[in-house]
Amino acid sequence: INIKCCASVISTRCSETYRIRSACLTLFGFPLWYPSESPRTVIQGFPVLLPGKCWAFHGVQGTLVISLSHPIRISHVTLDHLPRYNAPTGRIDSAPKDFQVYLDCIFLSQGMKNDTEEGMLLGAFTYDENGESSQTFELDVVYRVVELRVLSNWGHMEYTCLYRFRVHGKIATS
Repeated sequence: INIKCCASVISTRCSETYRIRSACLTLFGFPLWYPSESPRTVIQGFPVLLPGKCWAFHGVQGTLVISLSHPIRISHVTLDHLPRYNAPTGRIDSAPKDFQVYLDCIFLSQGMKNDTEEGMLLGAFTYDENGESSQTFELDVVYRVVELRVLSNWGHMEYTCLYRFRVHGKIATS
């Protein structure tokens, strides 16, 4: 049985959103709106991945912290990026490359003993730029707050794009 569980982004713990410098909407030459997606875009579950419909953060390293609505026995995480054939340039160099999944350090003290500020590493993985656009990685832990740390991307120096991040598992029983 596949049960969907709600989640929210803890935006105060996420990396800074990358914003382009030119405004999409101006009034008398004054910028009114700059296009950008929020970190929430990554967990909203759009059925189709479209170019630019991602959360971009500055540089090659970044963090996304999500809180699940219930403690979950996490079995897998899935990271999605735009398929190369849908990319306007035919390249996906803004895709994450190396990343890690942590139990978030701020919330470890609320139920687990851990003396580090780093959180608890659950796994280190590599997103294959030549693989499927949706790639799943195995874990086994019960928790409610998960931190995705992107360590590198496939070559874009200005920003990294996250299209979708999913946590799979079953609601933990007491």
